[in-house]
Amino acid sequence: MVLTIMLWIATIMTFAQNVTVTGTVLDEQEVPLPGVTITVVGSTRGVITDVDGFYSIEAKSTDQLLFSFVGLESQTITIGNKKVLNVTLAEKIDELDEVTVVAFATQKKESIIGSITTINPNELKVPSSNLTTAIAGRISGVISYQRSGEPGQDNADFFIRGVTSFGYKKDPLILIDGIESSSTDLARLQTDDIASFSIMKDATATSLYGSRAANGVILIKTKEGKEGKAKISFRVENFVSMPTKNVELADPITYMKMHNEAVLTRDP
Repeated sequence: MVLTIMLWIATIMTFAQNVTVTGTVLDEQEVPLPGVTITVVGSTRGVITDVDGFYSIEAKSTDQLLFSFVGLESQTITIGNKKVLNVTLAEKIDELDEVTVVAFATQKKESIIGSITTINPNELKVPSSNLTTAIAGRISGVISYQRSGEPGQDNADFFIRGVTSFGYKKDPLILIDGIESSSTDLARLQTDDIASFSIMKDATATSLYGSRAANGVILIKTKEGKEGKAKISFRVENFVSMPTKNVELADPITYMKMHNEAVLTRDP
């Protein structure tokens, strides 16, 4: 009986002895990740991967290793009888969706205190070839009105939260891919080419652009090429324009007769 207990204790001690676990941590593109933290769950022991994503740590076979990195999903893996443990960390989709454009960079949405509105480019696909008329009524704080329907002069005038400067420039600062553009450039931009459309409204959000952005900023980023198979997409639009009533016009002979009658009637 005593011998059986001693053998059982020896087996447990052998199973739970320290082992050296090595491996490489990669991302979803199979690129080595330097700076990944590997810690033994329930203790303060841990290591960090080197520039090649390699790590080496001593732990018991019953321990669990926690792999964590900023922006990536953490993983907890039990060592067991493994001595080589390669891990692939996936991106945190929920955090990547909460990124907001600020000036010429991006910032986490939860750290933004300024008023910034982002609209889905698909909502701008309306039966109109002029993008300035498409934003009317779709973005809070933006007032848009069209003065004329004359071809070539049908751009809509718009302002963000009123006008705060006079004399120099009253309309918002429009940046397309970081380049200052006019309202005509915005009007002729195709919605299918837009990747993101953001409106900066208050001084906190527009301060990085200086005094030119006193009346708000419109940030537009167009689509870029991506690695992979070629894709072809197209959109067809058609419309018919006609007057509600046609004016009846007289032919030349009838016009001359009516003219002669008018002359005789007014000056016999």
